[in-house]
Amino acid sequence: MEMPSPTTQRTTLITEPFDMVVFGGRGDLARRKLLPALYELDRDNRLPPDGRIIAVSRGDMAAADFQNLVEESCREFSAKGQPLDPEVWARFSRRLGYVGLDATKPDGYAGLVAALKDRQAVIRVFYLATAPNLFGPIAANLGANGLVTPQTRLVLEKPLGHDLASSQAINRAVGEVFAERQIYRIDHYLGKETVQNLMVLRFANSLFEPLWNRTHIDHVQITVAETVGVGGRWGYYDGSGALRDMVQNHLLQVLCLTAMEPPIALDADSVRDEKVKVLKSLNPLTGQDAANATVRGQYRAGAIDGQPVPGYLEETDAKATSNRETYVAIRAEIDNWRWAGVPFYLRTGKRLPQRASEIVVQFKAPPHFIYPTYGAMPPANRLIMRLQPNEGVRFQMLNKRPGPGELRLQQTALNLSFADTFGTVIPDAYERLLLDVIRGRPTLFMRVDEVEAAWRWTDSILESWQQLGVPTRPYTAGSWGPSAAIALIERDGRTWHEDDA
Repeated sequence: MEMPSPTTQRTTLITEPFDMVVFGGRGDLARRKLLPALYELDRDNRLPPDGRIIAVSRGDMAAADFQNLVEESCREFSAKGQPLDPEVWARFSRRLGYVGLDATKPDGYAGLVAALKDRQAVIRVFYLATAPNLFGPIAANLGANGLVTPQTRLVLEKPLGHDLASSQAINRAVGEVFAERQIYRIDHYLGKETVQNLMVLRFANSLFEPLWNRTHIDHVQITVAETVGVGGRWGYYDGSGALRDMVQNHLLQVLCLTAMEPPIALDADSVRDEKVKVLKSLNPLTGQDAANATVRGQYRAGAIDGQPVPGYLEETDAKATSNRETYVAIRAEIDNWRWAGVPFYLRTGKRLPQRASEIVVQFKAPPHFIYPTYGAMPPANRLIMRLQPNEGVRFQMLNKRPGPGELRLQQTALNLSFADTFGTVIPDAYERLLLDVIRGRPTLFMRVDEVEAAWRWTDSILESWQQLGVPTRPYTAGSWGPSAAIALIERDGRTWHEDDA
């Protein structure tokens, strides 16, 4: 069968003109992710000719200087690793504009008003790639300057607050200007191909759906591992930590899609209704239960890929007394009919030996094993969905080894690599999500009750840690975390999955 070429031109998915205004347009997120993703969408012929991209940031900047900045960003951070196409860049650069303004001052928006003048009927997207404390003021100032139209969408980056109360305050402030249907709370993990494929795998394949329950599944593991440290963001990270930064959003979103019931339809509210049910069904972790079911860790000096790296307390601007976690492992349970008694093990951390994000569904062993020559405890089937890197799905199973003589069994894998199978480069998650915002498709974005339910569950853990003085346990950079995290799963007679493919 002939595979599609990676360079195959696609039909434009957006036909209506749009203006995308990126607040924080010279910031790290815009330069590394948003602007390169928009360039890739243009390279793939996904954007209409009259779509514009306007960066907003403090201070004036000549249009040519901004274009040069974006060109450097696209060259360095293009997800597809291809050189810039001169023809595509010429087209893309004509879309770019820049407006310097102080987003906190209502009377400072004249330049933006002028840039958007006479485009009232155009799809208008305000992307707030800023600190969350600016979300409310920016929304208010957009409203005060008459920039919010029925065609306007507002994108909010994480974190949406640092706890439930601050999240609710942000949502109230933004909700005074924008209707809930206009608000797109983004989590880039929901744009990953494997995450989206999770619903297809579950609900479009008759093999898996009847088995996706407590009768056949022993446990589920969700891992998001990073090799990087905090870099130059020590101050920000120390105010957040791994639980707020990763579990409250990324890991819980993946858990929801893994555990949710089939939605009645694929519209946004039907899907999000089921995700909210999962969050509300999570068994609350409070007091000593939270201490017993969680592990906090903090990396010490070690080595990544053979290169020495400092410990968390040795990073630039670090405070030697910090107890902030850079690693967290959690044993969670979902109190509903489908998942009663099935543990969900979550772990995430910085300075781990591999960059990897995956979902592991461990099925139960056969009730009776008739191949004694293999041993008393054969490995049960295991489904591994890799989110990054090398997105794909792998199913581990037992097979007979070829050859005459004694019957010999061997664990083998059915391996689906998205890149190899579909013959194309997997797009960055932001490409999908930005496309969905412009097209007005909110399914892959979080609803307000979803965000608040996630905060409510994580807040109980944070409060328990603080009340009980739960310490961070040290782990060496380049290891898989504190020994207590190994004990967390091993006391249940299970082990963390190690990639053996």
